[in-house]
Amino acid sequence: MDNVYIEYTFKVTPKETGTEILIAQLGFVGFESFVETESGVTAYIQKEDWNEEILDHVFVLNSDDFSISHVFNEVAQTNWNAEWEKNFQPIQVDGKVSIRAPFHEDPKLSYDIVIEPKMSFGTGHHETTHMMVQHLLALDISDKKVLDMGCGTGILAIFAEMKGAQPIDAIDIDNWCYENSVENAARNNCQHISVYEGDSSLLSNKNYDLIIANINRNILLADMNIYTDCLGKGGTLLLSGFYKEDIPTIDQEVSKYGLSLEAKLERNNWVALKYTKN
Repeated sequence: MDNVYIEYTFKVTPKETGTEILIAQLGFVGFESFVETESGVTAYIQKEDWNEEILDHVFVLNSDDFSISHVFNEVAQTNWNAEWEKNFQPIQVDGKVSIRAPFHEDPKLSYDIVIEPKMSFGTGHHETTHMMVQHLLALDISDKKVLDMGCGTGILAIFAEMKGAQPIDAIDIDNWCYENSVENAARNNCQHISVYEGDSSLLSNKNYDLIIANINRNILLADMNIYTDCLGKGGTLLLSGFYKEDIPTIDQEVSKYGLSLEAKLERNNWVALKYTKN
């Protein structure tokens, strides 16, 4: 049976800052997919997770700093392709990585990632995914064992394989993301990615050279001990999905497990941190 989603279309003024805050707060209350539009953002939540009071804790809606209006309706999973094709534009990261749909022209950069995002998070448009790609660009990960936790579209796992990493585990708790990652890995001819549906409980007795976790602050904090336990000595931990203001909280937790902050990227108040296990 296809999943049924509730689709919210938000108009946001001023758009850039307001949309970023809105996406973050919607994520905390259960919205799982977002498409930025010319006037704001379209957000999706599974009908079974929705209730009429779902926006009561999205405080930016009541902020005097922004004007935000919305409409919502019910959509079936099968309606998604037309929606993302309408909104998804190709992007480039640092002139080296292209992220595009199959119907976009190949710009002939060093790396070309072809994805059909469907309902999954992680197209490279969002600041966190963009910065994680930048971190991976700077790393030598040939033959490194990698975990992409909260893989979404699988884009970071796919890019890791393109840079020579193997084997790679990609995990997401959402069935849609799991299926989308499997499809996108195959679409990019990946041979070394194993995709799993589940959460951090799947990481028992695992060991990695590199862990990529682009989720949200609360999940990162809750599972940090598991991630760091799976990370080999000298390994790299890439974290994103939170704001600059969250760095002290994240850093305090990571430091408990013998990791040190090596690099920081910032984009529109979102950050992506690189840690090394001592």
